[in-house]
Amino acid sequence: MNRFGMTIPLGGDLAAQRPQVEELEALGYTDLWTAEADGTDGLTPLALASVWAPTCRLGTAILPAYTRGPALLAQSAASMASAAPGRFVCGIGSSSDVIVGRWNGIPFEEPYRRVRDTVQFLRAAFTGEKVTERYDTFEVTGFRLGVPLDEPPPILVAALREGMLRLAGREGDGAIVNWLSADDAAKVTAIVREENPDAEVVARLFVAPTPDRATALAAGKFAMAAYLNVPVYRAFHEWMGRADALGEHWEQWAAGDRKGSLEKIPDAVVDDLIVHGTPEDCREHIARYVANGIDCPALMVMPFPGVDVASAVRDLAPSAA
Repeated sequence: MNRFGMTIPLGGDLAAQRPQVEELEALGYTDLWTAEADGTDGLTPLALASVWAPTCRLGTAILPAYTRGPALLAQSAASMASAAPGRFVCGIGSSSDVIVGRWNGIPFEEPYRRVRDTVQFLRAAFTGEKVTERYDTFEVTGFRLGVPLDEPPPILVAALREGMLRLAGREGDGAIVNWLSADDAAKVTAIVREENPDAEVVARLFVAPTPDRATALAAGKFAMAAYLNVPVYRAFHEWMGRADALGEHWEQWAAGDRKGSLEKIPDAVVDDLIVHGTPEDCREHIARYVANGIDCPALMVMPFPGVDVASAVRDLAPSAA
């Protein structure tokens, strides 16, 4: 396993994160990744980590393609690449109708085209040449990136189903995937690499090192439900063949019975999608993703009851294997 990542921040104030981030590097984590939903933005923790963990690769998983204008997105990514030369990976994606539409008031329209157009624009902008182009989903007139880049950052695309997975391999440098099983990983990585055999695939893995199976299952179902009912994730799991397993859950959720719907999520689905158990169990589960084509597991420690985040980070570290 060449790369092994952790999602930051790990909780608490950003100003107090330095010892934790420094420890991640010392524990052997090669990559630090961020998300952008309702917490910190995707770039500020990485800017801090660029100084606190000077050997780690830094990546966004992901920045939504809608919530910054094209030029500002290029400026933001280029600034991060300039702060950490050769260490920044620009992960972008469509995000979801909840984050884009409900929270940011931006129409969540034509996600495939928006992501494709954004990747193409970033490629052009990172060259430093003036960009004047009418894309399908936006138009840019006379923009030249004012941040000089000796080396443009790789662009990874968040992908779920086949169209976006192929886009990630064809237009991007690879894909970022999440909420999938180790068996699912074999299917998605194969599709990406049909477009580009050298494409990188990063998987955000949700981990809860605890021997308390009952707690992991209950908390896991609660955490998963919010994602399973987002249209793009529901479509992904239907595509992966989970329509029968999750059908009753979706029906009860749609009917407004949120509590009852959780009971309809099969334990086996939690076992597949959330890495839980003893640290040894978790490491074995993570290794299955890698065996099925994932280049970099990017762990996200779930703060379930009984899970101490600091201990989990140490127990799952490469140095603990």
